[in-house]
Order: sequence, then structure tokens, then C-alpha cells
Amino acid sequence: MGSRMKRVCVFCGSNEGYRKIFSDAALDLATQLVDRKKDLIYGGGSAGLMGLVSQAVFHGGRHVLGIIPRALVPIEISGPGVGEVMIVSDMHERKANMARQADAFIALPSGYGTLEELLEIITWSQLGFHHKPVGVLNTDGYYDLLLGLFDKGVEEGFIYPSARNIVISASTPSELLDKIEDYASMVGPSDDDSSNSRGTTGEAN
Repeated sequence: MGSRMKRVCVFCGSNEGYRKIFSDAALDLATQLVDRKKDLIYGGGSAGLMGLVSQAVFHGGRHVLGIIPRALVPIEISGPGVGEVMIVSDMHERKANMARQADAFIALPSGYGTLEELLEIITWSQLGFHHKPVGVLNTDGYYDLLLGLFDKGVEEGFIYPSARNIVISASTPSELLDKIEDYASMVGPSDDDSSNSRGTTGEAN
């Protein structure tokens, strides 16, 4: 059931955006994770939405694991960190560890880095490297154009309809987590063994 989903990886950036609606949504997601007894895996930074989510989940009493490449430590960690910090060699190792350890993935509104992480984890699902839920928090329609591009890909024959269903989206954290837990209950237990054996070599563009 959805209760098997213990660890949620949140892709988010080191900026908060110009509008308060984005930081409010990030904090709402953190509250939902705490209330539902979910642990957090994230990019390890202390600024922006990364900092907001990680601090709120940590202070809510849940385990927080930040995974950060060594080169980004002086850039993205600007103050005392929270929870456990895993320092890895590069971005590829960061993403492989996120994929291996998480039971589900959520992308918050953010920039290029989050988009790259989101698209790669979608691709890994399409290729069968994992069967974990992938969610997009579409705050104030932030991801409307991206989701529309996916629909256009189906319309033009570049994306199979079944692959389009990989991406779960909702405008609020509560609705998104409900959908993710429903998805997790249908696909069964987290497939950590699959991620362990293939996550580090399964990159596709």
C-alpha cells in the first residue's frame, strides 16, 4: 500500500522564485511529508527551496538525507546543514544515489537542474530501470507548458500514451501525495534492487 512509500526525493533548487506562492507550496509539501511520516531525500543545499523543505522536514522530526557533489558544497551549503549529508563525487553519482534510495520523486517549480533531474528519472522509468512514482507539483500552473509538451509528444507519436502516464501532476501537495500513494499501492513495494543494479548505468537522453 502507499504506506510502503517511506522516502520521498524532492527535486528543487537553490532559489525561491520571485513569488511567495512557491515558497508557501514548498513549506506545505514539507508539512505534508511530516504529517504522513515520510522521510526526505534532496540535493543537500541550504538555500532556496532546498533549504526551506529540508529544514521544515527535519524540524518536523523526520529523517533528512542531502546528497551533494563535492564541488557544490561551497556553493549550495551556505550555513549549518540539517540531517545527514552525503558528499559524492559528481552529479551522476548524486542522481544515482537519489534514484536508489528514494521510493518516490517530486519536482517543485525550479530551474534547469530540477528539470534535468526530473526528465532523467522519467526516462529511467520509461526504460524500466525503476517503477517508482514521479510527481510534479504544478503550483499556479508553473509546469503547464512542460506537461503540454509531453501531451504534444504523444499526439505526434514521440511518446507512448503509457509513458505519458509516468508523470503524476497536481496543483497542491496534498493532492499530489494522494495520487503518488495511490500509484505506489498499485505497483507494489519499492524496487530498490532494480535501482541498485541498474541506476548507475541507466542514463539515457
